[in-house]
Amino acid sequence: MFYLDLFAALQKHKVRYVVVGGIAVVLHGYARATADIDLVLALDRENLRDFLAVARELQLKPVLAVKIEVLCDAAQLDAWVREKHMLAFSLRHPAPTSPTIDVLVRPQVSFDRMHANRVDKVLGDVAVPLASIDDLIALKTGTGRLRDEQDIRILNQLKLPDRE
Repeated sequence: MFYLDLFAALQKHKVRYVVVGGIAVVLHGYARATADIDLVLALDRENLRDFLAVARELQLKPVLAVKIEVLCDAAQLDAWVREKHMLAFSLRHPAPTSPTIDVLVRPQVSFDRMHANRVDKVLGDVAVPLASIDDLIALKTGTGRLRDEQDIRILNQLKLPDRE
């Protein structure tokens, strides 16, 4: 399964990341459909180099007609955020049924905060770092997307003490 292959490769290459978005909601305990994998990475040079190694190993290519190395160009990403309102740098595996991997480039919650608050979910022999429920709520607040509003309601229910 592609998800497990991705998480195993990220672990093998010691990439510092946090899973956010629909997959994080699912792994926190709410079954819902999602078609992509949203990640937030530590954007330092070493971590990006390790992530590029994973991308090459898994044959991931940018959805845009650009080289994957542009992910390491902070000035270019800032320009795309400013000029094109880019939220994520999207990657795809060549297999047509593989999900899109969206690397959030300038999330409103910092990587450091999400990484400090993360919840590690073990899938097989892979520890997958998930954004905490509170950080997911912060990321999804104010987007204007109906799906995010629904997720916030569910995430708040998952926080209730009787769920423990």
